[in-house]
Amino acid sequence: MIVYEYPFNERIRTLLRLEDLYEKFKFFVHHEHPMQHHVALSTIFDMLEVAGRADLKSDLLQELERQRQTLLGYRSNPNVQTDMLDAVLNEVDGVSAALIASQGKTGQNVRDNEWLMSIRGRTIIPGGACDFDLPSYYAWQQRPAEQRFGDIMTWFAPLSPLFEALALVLRLLRDSGAPKKMIANTGSYQQMLQGKVYQMLRLTVDDTLGAIPEISANKYMLWVRFTTQGGDLKPKPLEADVPFELTLCAF
Repeated sequence: MIVYEYPFNERIRTLLRLEDLYEKFKFFVHHEHPMQHHVALSTIFDMLEVAGRADLKSDLLQELERQRQTLLGYRSNPNVQTDMLDAVLNEVDGVSAALIASQGKTGQNVRDNEWLMSIRGRTIIPGGACDFDLPSYYAWQQRPAEQRFGDIMTWFAPLSPLFEALALVLRLLRDSGAPKKMIANTGSYQQMLQGKVYQMLRLTVDDTLGAIPEISANKYMLWVRFTTQGGDLKPKPLEADVPFELTLCAF
């Protein structure tokens, strides 16, 4: 099964982009080759670009507090397992405290490092990080893998509370919806949303069908059109009926 996600607003779109970069960072930083560590470092630079919004930190704190108040409201529900509820509340409190404790603008430690900024300035140029352009960076890449790993994780450490917060917010968002089985007749599906505000949708489809969803949505209507790929990989309309699962997520 393949899960596709579609954000309904710019805030969730930013969080999903940062989550994608974080997964990429974790993959490459735990390898040992200098080229893989180069990708990990470049990904930190990409994170700074995406997380450059000054209100991202406050948005996450507000969302965590809103979730905390919502969860507290479940205490009076006899069907809720108190120990699980307390565990989630403790996680929300811990992540919020760590995010509050993080000082300054996101990634300011990287921006204040002139050497890293010189590398960032060259990496945006195709092929700009060659050894003759950045001999000091090339020398750093020849250091032992353990030392390079330690340096990268030190540079990333101040960003860690932000990514822990967004991971929790996205997890709670994904858990907020219940999947429903749907069928796209002749490859197309429409649903009126009647003005209800959703944050994100998740669409699950069997990968053996070769069906690729193209999604558009607003607060009034959701439209999914399935395509498929031929030998040239160019998408073309899929005329068959496509079964899929749809999850509408809202806090």
